[in-house]
Amino acid sequence: MYARRRHLYFAMMGVCIGMFVLAWAVVRLWSVPAAVGMCLFAMVIPPVAAIVANRRGPEDRWWDDPSGDQKSDEWWDELDGKRRPGQRDPWGRDP
Repeated sequence: MYARRRHLYFAMMGVCIGMFVLAWAVVRLWSVPAAVGMCLFAMVIPPVAAIVANRRGPEDRWWDDPSGDQKSDEWWDELDGKRRPGQRDPWGRDP
């Protein structure tokens, strides 16, 4: 999934750069307002590309997923105020 998002990001950024170059190298010779409109549309593409590239996929690991280190996961669960069912407190208190 990461590779697909990365390819989509670079494709969108390539279209953005292409629109800027095309607007001021070719389109401005026929219509300056059309070239300005192309540039305004191209300005919207980078933020959308960043959103698409940083979107979380259904199988992506998220920041609060368990890390695999049991002691660290227990510590973070304690700080966040959440525990897994049946899990003992690291300090020996009852859950």
